[in-house]
Amino acid sequence: MTTPSPYIQDYYPDDLAWCYGCGRYNQEGHHFKTAWDGDETVTRYTPEPHHMAIPGYVYGGLLASLIDCHSTGSAALAAYRAEGHEPGDDAPVPRFVTAALKVNYLKPTPLGVPLEARGRIKELKPRKVVVETTVYANGEACVTGEAVLVKMPEYMLPKDLPTPP
Repeated sequence: MTTPSPYIQDYYPDDLAWCYGCGRYNQEGHHFKTAWDGDETVTRYTPEPHHMAIPGYVYGGLLASLIDCHSTGSAALAAYRAEGHEPGDDAPVPRFVTAALKVNYLKPTPLGVPLEARGRIKELKPRKVVVETTVYANGEACVTGEAVLVKMPEYMLPKDLPTPP
């Protein structure tokens, strides 16, 4: 296992870092974090016992959320790199939202083991990115997904911001 690059979510602007899945300021959230690992993106996460569907297996909604947030992070990484930047640069990090998400459950995903979401950028345009993701448990592919992400429109920018912790 290689050491990934810095996590893109750590560089999201404060006013856009509240997502339940990947926002650093959402105290109740999952805090998914995505980084480059070579030419792929990676998010590692270990589900908690309360993420259970049936004893021993992960709830499918958590897996969809993992793919969703991994994909938005992957889109941000790809767009940022295309602009000539890497996480940690001073330039603002672009934020993406999900336009479409398709999830395929290949086999039951075991609970209590680390999961690894690996993504590949399938398409990169100035305002749209398509990401293909596979989620592995114990080295076996359990879930695949494809997400279409679009650059967050201006009207979604928050007007009244919560105070970061």
